[in-house]
Amino acid sequence: MTAAALPPRVAILGAASSGKTTLAAALARRYGTLWVPEYLREFVDVRGRVPVAGDQFHIAATQRGREDVAAQAADGYLFCDTAPLMTAVYSRHYFGGVDDQLARLADTHVGDYALTLVTAPDIPWVADGLQRECEQVSVTINRLLMEELSARAIPYVLVSGDLEQRLAQVERLLATGV
Repeated sequence: MTAAALPPRVAILGAASSGKTTLAAALARRYGTLWVPEYLREFVDVRGRVPVAGDQFHIAATQRGREDVAAQAADGYLFCDTAPLMTAVYSRHYFGGVDDQLARLADTHVGDYALTLVTAPDIPWVADGLQRECEQVSVTINRLLMEELSARAIPYVLVSGDLEQRLAQVERLLATGV
C-alpha cells in the first residue's frame, strides 16, 4: 500500500483515565477498522514496573511502529490510542525533559495525524494499576498536553461526555471529511 493509499490516522490523546482506550476501541468497532492500543499499558503489565527515563524512546517508537503495521491493514481510518507526542509530555512531567531521540520522533510524526482528539477529563477517574499515581497527576498531564498542543499549533478537538456523546462528536467530525 502506498503512503497516499493509507487510511487517515486519528490520534487520541489525553491523560490517564480520560477514556482514550474506550473511545479508540469503540470507534474502530463503529467504523469496522483497526485501532492501535497504547503500548505503555503492555510495557507496564509485561515488565511489572513503571517505565524509567531510558524507556521513553522505546515506548514511543514501539507505539509508532505498531501504528505503521496496523495502517497497512486498516480500512477507512486508523484510530491510535496515544502518539509519540503523549510520551514526550509524560517524559517532560516525570523525568524533567525529553531526550533527543524521543523529541525527534515526536517532531517527525506530529503531522501524520489527520485528526487529533483530546479526551476531556470529565469522566470518573479510575486508578490504573502501576501506570499512574493519582488523579492529580492526570490533571497536571492534561494541562501539559494542552500547553504542548498550543505551543506546536496542533489543531485538536476536545471530546467530552459519556462514550455515546464522544462517539457522536467524532462521527460528526469524520462526516465532514478528515
